[in-house]
Amino acid sequence: MKPVAQGQLDMEGALTARDRVGIQDFVLLDETTEPAFLSNLKKRFSKDLIYTYIGTLLVSVNPYKELDIYNKTQMELYMGVNFFELPPHIYALADNAYHTMLTEFNNHFILISGESGAGKTEASKKILQYYAVSCPSTTLLNTVRDKMLMSNPVLEGDAVGGHILNYLLEKSRVVHQNHGERNFHIFYQLVGGGEEDLLHQLGLERDCQHYNYLTQGDCAIVSSINDKNDWKTVKNAMQIIDIDEINTNHLFRIVASVLHLGNVQFDSDSKGHATLNNNAELRWVSNLLGVDAHSLQEGLTYRKIEAKQDQVLCPFTIDHAIYARDALAKAMYGHTFTWLVNRINESMENKDHSRKTVIGLLDIYGFEVFYVNRHKLADKMTRKTLERGDFRLLHYAGEVTYCVVGFLDKNNDLLYRNIKDLMCQSKNAIVRECFSTVDADSRRRPETVATQFKSSLLKLTEILMAKEAWYIRCLKSNENKQPGQFDEALIRHQVKYLGLMEHLRVRRAGFAYRRKYEVFLKRYKPLCPATWPHWRGVPADGVEVLVQHLGYLPDEYKMGRTKIFIRHPRTLYATEDAYEKCKHELATRLQAKYKGYKAKGEFRKQKEAATKIETCWRGVQARKEREKRAWAVKVIKKFIKGYMTRGQAKNTDNSEYLAFVRQNYLNKLKDNLPKTVLDKTTWLAPPHVLAETSEILRKLHYRLMVRKYVRGITPQKKAQLQLKFVTSSIFKGKKDSYPQSVAQPFVDTRISEQDINMRVLQMIRNEHIKYSVPVIKYDRNGFKPRPRQLILTHTAAYLIEEAKIKQRVLYTSLKGISVSNLTDGIIVFHITCEDPKQKGDLVMQCDHLFEFLTKLSFIANKQNAIKVVQGSIMIEIQAGKESAVDFSAGQEPMVYKAKNGHLMVVATRARTR
Repeated sequence: MKPVAQGQLDMEGALTARDRVGIQDFVLLDETTEPAFLSNLKKRFSKDLIYTYIGTLLVSVNPYKELDIYNKTQMELYMGVNFFELPPHIYALADNAYHTMLTEFNNHFILISGESGAGKTEASKKILQYYAVSCPSTTLLNTVRDKMLMSNPVLEGDAVGGHILNYLLEKSRVVHQNHGERNFHIFYQLVGGGEEDLLHQLGLERDCQHYNYLTQGDCAIVSSINDKNDWKTVKNAMQIIDIDEINTNHLFRIVASVLHLGNVQFDSDSKGHATLNNNAELRWVSNLLGVDAHSLQEGLTYRKIEAKQDQVLCPFTIDHAIYARDALAKAMYGHTFTWLVNRINESMENKDHSRKTVIGLLDIYGFEVFYVNRHKLADKMTRKTLERGDFRLLHYAGEVTYCVVGFLDKNNDLLYRNIKDLMCQSKNAIVRECFSTVDADSRRRPETVATQFKSSLLKLTEILMAKEAWYIRCLKSNENKQPGQFDEALIRHQVKYLGLMEHLRVRRAGFAYRRKYEVFLKRYKPLCPATWPHWRGVPADGVEVLVQHLGYLPDEYKMGRTKIFIRHPRTLYATEDAYEKCKHELATRLQAKYKGYKAKGEFRKQKEAATKIETCWRGVQARKEREKRAWAVKVIKKFIKGYMTRGQAKNTDNSEYLAFVRQNYLNKLKDNLPKTVLDKTTWLAPPHVLAETSEILRKLHYRLMVRKYVRGITPQKKAQLQLKFVTSSIFKGKKDSYPQSVAQPFVDTRISEQDINMRVLQMIRNEHIKYSVPVIKYDRNGFKPRPRQLILTHTAAYLIEEAKIKQRVLYTSLKGISVSNLTDGIIVFHITCEDPKQKGDLVMQCDHLFEFLTKLSFIANKQNAIKVVQGSIMIEIQAGKESAVDFSAGQEPMVYKAKNGHLMVVATRARTR
């Protein structure tokens, strides 16, 4: 490990080297003036360096363009790195908050503040994305991360672990926007990115200018926002956060109904009462919310007053009707937003109760002066005096003049009961659920906006006070949201109201870090031999010894009454780096000591246990050995006596021996039984006493094998065996090639019907084809070979040449069939010839001779007509004219016409097995 002083020098050198564009930490400015502050901020902004530190506070200037500083490589660069070791970045703050939470085991929150458009929401997204990559990964954690990240396009809320809290929802934005401000994004995304079918179902047009609620800020279209792409992101997010298709459709119908509601216009009758003449927009609201159109119209133009048992409808003026319309729009959006937050929280609920620490992420608006400001926090005394006109408050960031017009009405946030009752009857399940949770029968006056605001702030403050704070201040670089523009006046105003100069002066003048002596000493005592492992004295003295050993300079720290104060964060971080290095060495030493102690104790235990077990085991083994020997002597004596009397009739002396002989023989026989029916020689020879038993068992075993074999024969195999049996009866011992044919199975046919010419099939269509086989037919004159197809039907054999029937041989005219006794495939059909013009005997060669003749013998019933001939077969070429087929054995098979005019067939000699 390097000396601590050297480590501090290295860190300071790195800090100096990287400050090449302006100063990365405002604390290091030579002058703490506002011009110097703005000059440094502008210098860095011009080089796309949007992040600068004030100690541990991060200042972020919105560049209004994409910067390549948020990729995974950048994330990995900042993981586990000292806060000031790398250039300022939002990842550095996020990583430091996370690791501080882990090391100190306490809760933290990151507060992100600034005006609308300063990049607060984008900053929160970057932090969430960083934690999604840098935190340890599990299946459950990944699911929650996806939902947290994808809830951002759907909501603008604050993430606390896996829970979203919604504070101070700006419902007034739904019905009114200041100049340069947009309504909530979902309205523009639906109109700009929604599918044509969806817009048609919702009665919307793809033009934001068509809707009053979207045009008041003159900012419906922003070049840096792509509503069409954002719409796709929102739809994808709905699926990831488990919002089903039905509820998604209900949500879009609510959003569309708000837009239609904003276009509802009122006229005045002769008495000054509000009326609705054009009901087209109202009908769309009624249809989308699933409420009665007449009741909705009545709720927007009349107020229902109950007086004991009576109900009176009091007509609205146009101003009151517009108020009622806007109140309904705000209530629908606000209640729906709360419903959506609850549904997302249900899907992200943390089931791991062992988790003790959290990091909160708070995206909160800052100080803004609008053209018209309406202050909502007014007590009773103030409300009595506000009607006199405008008034001015001197904020620390500047003077703000407030207009009192509509002040009390805005504070009421009142929605009339008859409209609430109507919403409770809505067919839109979300609307019905949202308004049903409100106590419709309550007679109490609803909470004012001021009360809601105060309650929400108290809850938020209570949560924040229990956590350690980290700060991000977001600044708008210009009002036009254009990249590269640095509006000094606008920046100066934001720097002022965010109190950045005051924060800088406090950092420069005071001490950035403070901690109680006990806590500081407990954490860092391993860095000094004098304080490790135990400091026996007063904690303050121990801290003094520790910082002197670490080389703290006098101006870097001060000793208080109960705490140590450290001026520069870099001093603390250098100490923390030294502690991280030392911690691993200590852990290794402690681990080694503990393992040695544990191993020695374990060894002693095992040795003692082994000695005891060994002693007991030896005793047990000795007793067993004695018993075994006694038993063995007894058995051997009995065995010898039985052997000597084995030839006698069964008695007490030889009964066990004979039983042993039987058992031994049967065990050997079990392992050496014949495996096939044909095995007649391997039956184990029995002893004399088991001769009769052995013979009975042999017969039973062979009978069992025969039964198994017979039962295992399938119908197809049975048919094969029947055919093979016929073949055997005709050719066995007569034709040389028969033995080689036994193992070859017969098939149903050798030529499929697809391979037979269609004309031939038409000519013999009345006769069922039983079998087909390719053959070579030898002419009667000259014995020239001709390839043919031979088809057997149930009445005749057909010799086919392509599409022609060359010869039809009726089975009744087939007087005999001859084959040779050699290995050739020559077949001779002897045909009855009564007419000299009639064709004579038919000579063919077939590769499937045994299969063909067996099939023919079955089909034509010619088993007895097949003859196996030696030497020559006489053939009748035609009536009165004879010839012969001569057969001989040779080296090569040949068929040719001999000089004597006969057909000469040379067959190879049969192989002997």
